[in-house]
Amino acid sequence: MTPEINFPPFFEDEAKSRNEALFHVIPAPFEETVSYGGGAAGGPSAILRASDQLEEYDGIDVPAAHGVWTAPPLPCGDGPEKTLAAIEKAVAETLAMDRIPILLGGEHTVTLGALRACHKKHGTFGVIQFDAHADLRAAYQGTPYSHACVMRRAHELGLRLFQIGVRAISLEEVEYRRENPDIAYLDGAAIGRAALAGKSLPAPLLPPDFPDTVYVTFDVDGLDPSVIPATGTPVPGGLSWYQALFALQRCIAGRNVIGCDVVELAPRPGDHASDFAAALLAYNLMGMIAREKKK
Repeated sequence: MTPEINFPPFFEDEAKSRNEALFHVIPAPFEETVSYGGGAAGGPSAILRASDQLEEYDGIDVPAAHGVWTAPPLPCGDGPEKTLAAIEKAVAETLAMDRIPILLGGEHTVTLGALRACHKKHGTFGVIQFDAHADLRAAYQGTPYSHACVMRRAHELGLRLFQIGVRAISLEEVEYRRENPDIAYLDGAAIGRAALAGKSLPAPLLPPDFPDTVYVTFDVDGLDPSVIPATGTPVPGGLSWYQALFALQRCIAGRNVIGCDVVELAPRPGDHASDFAAALLAYNLMGMIAREKKK
């Protein structure tokens, strides 16, 4: 199989090979455990199409100049176990080449496959999660592989978590946080209260003992629905666009980012803004990661 379109397509004439490109974009159109609005399976292709409208220059430099190779969409129709195995294999191949996987979901469950591959190569590391939901349930709707459980599975791998933007959380998840104080967080309500008081995001944002090696997972419902309404479980009161970018910069600064993902875009007819915002988010992440690599 070949990708529907390269990310970003404006570098096709100068595209670097898989071996040369710093970033490997891996589309994972998995959608099986969504619990509200559907459509996440269309997220990767919508992001790839929208990347056609990106500017090469991200405001600081040209992330695409480091090379972006786009993989064919992964097979995602045989249940979560097989899908996660396929994602893990693809990400492991990228990591073996000392390249950076950029996973495009699909529902948030896909992140677990990437984390398993990263865990096998790097051991323990930190996971920085932008999300409206904590995703810390033991199981949801009869499966431990629900998108509502992915961070519980990550924590069970022994990974450190930092959650930012959560504003829809169950009592079970609140208790799990209390029982596991190594899970750090800055929830949406705290961010909102600080903004009303004229205060910016804390600096530093991450706990002082948070690992230097990190993986970034960005569920687009972490943003306010006014920024990206096209997602299966929108929650009001989310991060603004620039709050999210500033938070990402503070989280990534001085750290080794081994991979990232953008998940839970559920494209809707006529809503090009959501697709473009998700593509721009992925591209901005590449720029931040590449600049830290230079340092």
